[in-house]
Amino acid sequence: VQLQASGGGLVQAGDSLRLSCAASGRTFSRYVMGWFRQVPGKEREFVATISWSGGSTHYANSVKGRFTTSRDNAKNTVYLQMNSLKPEDTAVYYCAATYTPNGSTYYTATNSYLYWGQGTQVTVSS
Repeated sequence: VQLQASGGGLVQAGDSLRLSCAASGRTFSRYVMGWFRQVPGKEREFVATISWSGGSTHYANSVKGRFTTSRDNAKNTVYLQMNSLKPEDTAVYYCAATYTPNGSTYYTATNSYLYWGQGTQVTVSS
């Protein structure tokens, strides 16, 4: 599976952005998808995840209520809608994928994911 993240950019606090992650491969609909972010000097941290059925999602406390992840299995794409952005959301955002046979499973740990995209920079100015 190859992942291509896009949609990052420079915005002001309070603005919105939507990240996309396009995946190759015929079995995308059986992959759990995750979003993570990383700033220089810090470990990569969990942001959001969605089961392959789309019926189960989970968010980091820091983004809950502001970010929403969704997926379109027909388009092999997962999205991260980010609203009410804050300067502390500034980071490189990565999408990740891993196979699971269970449609309601999701993962929050980086080491649960086998495939990673290249990252897209999100910068929020105050």
